[in-house]
Amino acid sequence: MAGAAWQASTGRWLDTEDGLRLSVHVHGPSDAPTVLAVHGYPDDHSIWDGVVTALTDRYRVVTYDVRGAGESDRPTGTDGYRIDQLTDDLYRVAEDVSPDRPVHLLAHDWGSVQAWHAVTDARATGRIASYTSISGPCLDHYGQWLRSKLRPNPRDLRELAAQLAFSAYIAFFQLPALPELAWRSGIMPKLIANLERLDPKSAATPTRPVTADGVHGLELYRANAGRLGEPERRHTTVPVQVLAPTGDPFVSAPLQTQVEALADDLRVRHLPGGHWLPRSRPELVARCAAELVDHVEGGEQTRGLRRAQVRPGRGEFADQLVLITGAGNGIGRATAQAFAEAGAHVIAADRDRKALQATAQLLGEAATTYEVDVTDRAAMTDFALRVQAELGTPDVVINNAGIGLAGAFLDTSVADWESVIDVNLWGVIHGCRLFGQQMVQRAEGGRIINVASAAAYLPSQVLPAYSTTKAAVLRLSECLRVELAGDGIKVTAVCPGMVNTGITTSSRFAGVDEAEQAKRRRAATELYQRRDYSPQRAAEEILRATRRAPAIAPVTPEARAGLVLSRLTPRLLRAAARADLMPK
Repeated sequence: MAGAAWQASTGRWLDTEDGLRLSVHVHGPSDAPTVLAVHGYPDDHSIWDGVVTALTDRYRVVTYDVRGAGESDRPTGTDGYRIDQLTDDLYRVAEDVSPDRPVHLLAHDWGSVQAWHAVTDARATGRIASYTSISGPCLDHYGQWLRSKLRPNPRDLRELAAQLAFSAYIAFFQLPALPELAWRSGIMPKLIANLERLDPKSAATPTRPVTADGVHGLELYRANAGRLGEPERRHTTVPVQVLAPTGDPFVSAPLQTQVEALADDLRVRHLPGGHWLPRSRPELVARCAAELVDHVEGGEQTRGLRRAQVRPGRGEFADQLVLITGAGNGIGRATAQAFAEAGAHVIAADRDRKALQATAQLLGEAATTYEVDVTDRAAMTDFALRVQAELGTPDVVINNAGIGLAGAFLDTSVADWESVIDVNLWGVIHGCRLFGQQMVQRAEGGRIINVASAAAYLPSQVLPAYSTTKAAVLRLSECLRVELAGDGIKVTAVCPGMVNTGITTSSRFAGVDEAEQAKRRRAATELYQRRDYSPQRAAEEILRATRRAPAIAPVTPEARAGLVLSRLTPRLLRAAARADLMPK
């Protein structure tokens, strides 16, 4: 193409249609698929440096400074920053660096804005193979989205209010002189650097933007603000993947992800992190982008892509990987069935081989079973490694395995304590530690559901050991919820009350002989049968808790009432426990 010449070994100049020069950088093998990365405002091509490092062993990665930024020339007037001009530049770069093969777009912020314009352009066919967008909306869709939220629906109004607050800076950028002053005085660079520091998991040191880039880039907002008025309907058949940072202070997740009308082939991934995800988590961005590129180039679709795919009629948990311990019986088996019916692939784990086989027969191909004892640290470590190698990192982990133990504290032996602590507490600790680490490393969030009990907050004369382990599970869950929040992992303690499962027939009663133990088991079983709250109903509550991710999810009416009373009238509950009026 005319005007293109090599600049050393890694860079070149490219002339635009209106006579500007763009600084283009090419990395990686020349015969590999080309990934064209487009930066936003007020950045330059260097925001992609970490992503380039992660991708260039497999792809040809091209970055460039958009007009008005970095080493590229700056237009002389506002019109030179119009979205159509930016899109023409993008196509010009794509044609120059990969004339015989379509490129895979990867874009951030204003780079995403122009990339959306490009993939919904008629020229996209045969020129753009895929598009991964980060923190940038289609301008025309933005106007439509704002108007769609002007209806008396609380959720829509909340989303609208949040985005308008996020977008307040755009109105400021329309003012004369003041935005330039904010940049030249150092206020704006310092503010942006401080906002970038808000990402607690960032692997990068915040970079203060170049003042000249910030000043000249203001024209992007001034030249294109009018497009929000009468938006053009746009659409693409190019495979699109949206990476939506959950901590973005400028572009809300709903604005980024509610784009079904724009793309036929759409995937949405919510990722923990802030606005500058390409710089703060480059390896995560590179992995997600590579999965789409590989698939479009003919590779198998990963579970992550399948899970992220947006299509009508799919199950609520379609293509999610849900791990459940204690899945051989009771609440565990019912929960496994409920998740399978919602579209998930279930990893059913239990130490009871016969019970596990029954679960496997019930779920068929929707489940993979593993025989494992949650109290065995070495076995659990091996189990976690096998799951990751064979199926991947679970999206949801439900630590459900548990045993019952009743009897007065002074009648409970050390062996009894060790047994109930090993299963009810250590089993949960192993599950949280091993699979929580996998979730953190994957960096795409997740859910951990720890099955505690209403006994965790209801004092009892007859359940001191059991209640202690369940109270520990509750507090562990609350601590993990705080610790893992920055990784997008939500932890919930599910607290069932009296659910009619087989636990009453297997629970031990400390301090009594076998005849009395059998008698008490029969009495407990009859009580739970009269209560008749089924494991299936409990499973429905666990699905609801997984979806909504509250800190504590009481199951059964008595569990909900007990939670309220434990907070409002703990003295009354202790009195009821002394009078032996609490549920057993």
